[in-house]
Amino acid sequence: MTKPPFRLSPYQVQFLMVVGFVTVGYALYVRYLAIEFSPVALACDAGTQTMLCKARALSTVLFKNSVFGITALVIALLNLMRPSIVLLTGGLIAAGLGIVLYNVVLSGLAIGLFILGFARPAPATA
Repeated sequence: MTKPPFRLSPYQVQFLMVVGFVTVGYALYVRYLAIEFSPVALACDAGTQTMLCKARALSTVLFKNSVFGITALVIALLNLMRPSIVLLTGGLIAAGLGIVLYNVVLSGLAIGLFILGFARPAPATA
């Protein structure tokens, strides 16, 4: 009994596009309006307790320890062995955050593995 190859439906592709755009948009927001924007960075370093400062602190701790890149790489390896929409979505979120938030090398490698996950042998013709 052969397993059918992993293919995404059009609805799943649209869902992944929405998730990808929202993830990268939020990462850009955090990077350019919280981490690199001097007035916000100075206010957060002075002790302001807003949600933006908490998101800045959390993302700073996570990207300094390469959590986004490592998570994306682990999920990509799992997706390479056993592809599923759940793994693809989680990996897309982690890789999108990692690409924008300074974990480019590991997240880029994960994106490559996600693309490689779609490379399956063609079904035999009769």
